[in-house]
Amino acid sequence: MYEREEDDDEEAWLQLRPVEPLPSQCCGGGCSPCVFDLYHRDLARWEAARASKDRSLLGGEESQNCPSHLSPETFLAFRISAMDRLTKDTYRVRFALPRNSQLGLRPGQHLILRGIVNDLEVQRAYTPISPANAEGYFEVLIKCYQTGLMSQYVESWRAGDTAFWRGPFGGFFYQPNQYGELLMLAAGTGLAPMVPILQSITDNADDETFVTLVGCFKTFEGIYLKTFLQEQARFWNVRTFFVLSQESSPEQLPWSYREKTRFGRLAQDLIEELVGSCRRKPFALVWPPFQSHWDTGSCTDWNQKRWMEDCPNSPGDLGRMTSPLHTSLLHLPLEPGLQCAAPAQAGFRQSQNWNLRIREPWNRRVRILQS
Repeated sequence: MYEREEDDDEEAWLQLRPVEPLPSQCCGGGCSPCVFDLYHRDLARWEAARASKDRSLLGGEESQNCPSHLSPETFLAFRISAMDRLTKDTYRVRFALPRNSQLGLRPGQHLILRGIVNDLEVQRAYTPISPANAEGYFEVLIKCYQTGLMSQYVESWRAGDTAFWRGPFGGFFYQPNQYGELLMLAAGTGLAPMVPILQSITDNADDETFVTLVGCFKTFEGIYLKTFLQEQARFWNVRTFFVLSQESSPEQLPWSYREKTRFGRLAQDLIEELVGSCRRKPFALVWPPFQSHWDTGSCTDWNQKRWMEDCPNSPGDLGRMTSPLHTSLLHLPLEPGLQCAAPAQAGFRQSQNWNLRIREPWNRRVRILQS
């Protein structure tokens, strides 16, 4: 009888043993803690609880009630209050926060979303685009792909549904007047990480940072957040430009866009022109990231394909991508002999470094070479 009770107890403990995550459960962005870090933590906790036969040492994995503070380790439930379709495949999704609380993210940080598709758990990172001081809600920009697992999950959402998030993550923290000028290069939903940084600058009357934002899209209709970008461009220190890959004539564009839109690829000559037109020495924010090699003709990486699709303005010229994550920031300080590195967190666990070797004078010509 005693042996049977021991067997039942052993089986109960085995049922409580943490399950090792599948590769699909990792977003690939080098988040800390990663799902595998959490697994090893929970496994150690389980082993200690089992050794002492004290189940109170085991902790829960998620919370159905959303407290006022996020957790990078625990998924918290947020209710979907609205879904707006911006284009045929892109949504702006609003999530409710309790008691008119604020999300509390700093510009440059992002969250991890968890989804379940066909009993398979997937995780992806997204940057909220709502103002940092927004009360009672936060919004994210999500593009859906035909073969994407997370896309299938997102397309099943309806207002009133619940989604689980954890965070924040991100090691790039913008400080007011930290740089003379920010040069933002964004393709498609790569615009999302730029939005909170841009808005934090224009919301702060004491921040005199210049901003040059370049959005790369297929068509004029595919440009996200047009109204927001137009409002931002009215500030004295903000300029916006667009590179459209599937448009060919400025005559098809509204007058307000004709002088600030280019057609074709975001190639080296345009990068040189943009850097040369900066009013102060620029610090570049790029998303999705591109490997700094101008002669790569092949396109085998998923993110490289995203540059080709959202901005076929760049395929061979910007080289291959290095990560499937599209929400963190690769920062490239533009100065002689500078080294640019992706933060070893959101986007990359321990990323390779690149160099921007700049011919003097810095504001006239730029060469981008792989280090």
